[in-house]
Amino acid sequence: MQLSLFDTEEFYEFPKDLLEYRENFLNKEEADRLKDHLLQTAPWEQRTQKMYDKTVITPRLTAWYGDDKKSYESADNNTFGTNPWTSELLALKERIEQEFGYKFNGVLLNLYRDNNDSVAWHRDKESRYGKRPVIASISLGETRNFDFRKKDHHQSKYGLPLPNGSLLIMKGDLQENWEHRIAKSTVRMKERINLTFRLISEL
Repeated sequence: MQLSLFDTEEFYEFPKDLLEYRENFLNKEEADRLKDHLLQTAPWEQRTQKMYDKTVITPRLTAWYGDDKKSYESADNNTFGTNPWTSELLALKERIEQEFGYKFNGVLLNLYRDNNDSVAWHRDKESRYGKRPVIASISLGETRNFDFRKKDHHQSKYGLPLPNGSLLIMKGDLQENWEHRIAKSTVRMKERINLTFRLISEL
């Protein structure tokens, strides 16, 4: 069953200690300009991952930017080389930090090329994020549905459309108790870029 977040009719109202949402954090001109810039300049890679004892190609492209020596290792043990901050990404990081009071030292970029690209149900629980990580997610381009479900209650899921220029901040115990995904769609879609700003700590 698909329910809506923040809807006026049937919805699950997430506590404010788990999610913050700003639909128009970037205006259309800012979002379009940044999307076009990243499409042309980011060092996009397609990676492989282990699923059910098989190695499969990840259905999206990725790139990692961050502070020097702050490499990113995903839950499936993929290690990303660190690209230095661009002026555009650094300015966006500092804007989010100043407005919301959080601190980040890296950003993972995901490029969903069309409706066939996706990310499966998961939780961002890598130890280098800390026990209660804060992840700030900027969406550029095509609107995609961001789904949530309780990790131990899969019958109901909740969806939040993330339009161009929107900001979603996940925090508190969200990664402990909830899973999230971007599902494939049967509806034709254009590119979407997702920027997830993170704080990577030393082990």
